[in-house]
Amino acid sequence: METINADIQKEISLPRLLCYIFIPTSLLTAVYIFIGFLQNKIPSLLLFFLLAVFILFPIELGIVLYSSKKEYGSYSLKSSFLFHNRMSWWKILLYGFFLFAFAGIMSVTIAPLENLLFAPVSNRLAPLIPVYFDWTNIEYLKQYPNDILILTCIGYFILNVIVGPIIEELFFRGYLTSKIRRFGAFAPLIITMLFSLYHLWLPFNNLFRIFVFLPASFIAWKKKNIYISITFHCMCNLFSTISFITAVYSI
Repeated sequence: METINADIQKEISLPRLLCYIFIPTSLLTAVYIFIGFLQNKIPSLLLFFLLAVFILFPIELGIVLYSSKKEYGSYSLKSSFLFHNRMSWWKILLYGFFLFAFAGIMSVTIAPLENLLFAPVSNRLAPLIPVYFDWTNIEYLKQYPNDILILTCIGYFILNVIVGPIIEELFFRGYLTSKIRRFGAFAPLIITMLFSLYHLWLPFNNLFRIFVFLPASFIAWKKKNIYISITFHCMCNLFSTISFITAVYSI
């Protein structure tokens, strides 16, 4: 009984959970929009990830490190690996590839349906949003000097394919999921839904993100190995990043 009570005390309340997730992302989004309206010297995509390096990622990683220090006596990532089981690297890759294939199916089924569903809202908002903030407007992006484009692509690759997914998975699927384990199998669902909503800068892809990341979140929770979700997340972002770079440098 004492062990159970000790475990429960280490969990976090839902209000604190919401604060941990939405205060950092709200701060990032607000600063991103504010600076974006003041300048357009660098692409919005590069601006966003530079701000993430100084605002979002340090806060998320800092929460994990501070929790480890508080609970285990030293700054580490231990609080993200609280119930971690070892797994062969080839099994992790296999899970990652299967989940990536599932994400591909969702991209041609759920994504178009969601776009159609939210089209009335997004079409009304589109004229109100400066073209500067539209990451999909490749023609606008190509107006920047080549050295800026190269810097944007390199930064996007490093931060979107490697740094961002790893920190987010350590924070969401590792630390936060373990802190609400009192909800049992609903914990991955709760974290996945909040993870989707936390993308305030991309508000019209929530259903797609939930459908894509829920299986990865659940498998990582069931197998007690967040390397599965990290691998999957990196694969997804690698695909989107390569697609972006290819579009930028297409003739």
